Amino acid sequence: MSPLRPPFGLRNKSLMKILLVNDDGIHAPGLRAMQSALMELGEVHVVAPLVEQSGVGHRITYLHPILVKEIIHEGECYGWAVDGSPADCVKMGVLELCQGEPDLIVSGINSGANVGINVLYSGTVAAAIEGAFFGITSIAISLSQGTPPDYQATAIRALHVIRQLLKHSPKKGMLWNINFPNSSAEGPRGVKLVSMEVHRHADSFEKRIDPRGRPYYWIGLDPMKNHQLSAGYDVKELIDGYATVTPLHFDLTEKRVLNELGTLNWTV
Repeated sequence: MSPLRPPFGLRNKSLMKILLVNDDGIHAPGLRAMQSALMELGEVHVVAPLVEQSGVGHRITYLHPILVKEIIHEGECYGWAVDGSPADCVKMGVLELCQGEPDLIVSGINSGANVGINVLYSGTVAAAIEGAFFGITSIAISLSQGTPPDYQATAIRALHVIRQLLKHSPKKGMLWNINFPNSSAEGPRGVKLVSMEVHRHADSFEKRIDPRGRPYYWIGLDPMKNHQLSAGYDVKELIDGYATVTPLHFDLTEKRVLNELGTLNWTV
């Protein structure tokens, strides 16, 4: 890899430094659209997987070296392609490629919603969680794919929501999950602050037969249909046409049980 150079389209050097990642890969259209929009806020450093890493969750690479390739566009550095996971990209960006710790990490725009239980499988959300591990405000952004996606319009809308989050919740290290409904001429019906839907009422595989008569299976063809549809939760509000914003936290401790059982005299 050649010596690091300022990222493609660098602007507003006096403003914040932003690390932009995704799970769809360095050449994904949602990534490019978000990069263009985020330049309104400051420096944008793109660090993304070399190939698509959808659904890998919070996987990290530690059994073999991680290769990094500089991506040149029109003679300038667009970003860095990492032969690893979205979480790897955040680690590489923060520790090696951003030339100093970023002020903000954005993951997306993902091709497909990340709501409900599927948040836990998402490489897009995992990248944002990795950023929050560093104590850096991190935001995952996804777009439903029920209609032809308009990434440019979504990036502009996402930037508007990001500005509001940074203004009204400036605490460093916040973790957010933003989803936009299917692209349409009129855009989302509005924005709702919602909870993550954790109640899944069904799950299934679709069985098919290949030309040689052998069975094979698809899972996750419509990841929102297997959830309950409760008002005030991300799945239903997204289906109803709203952009959804959910504050997340990576601490998986069940505090209620910890408090209930913490006074017991445990023995071994």
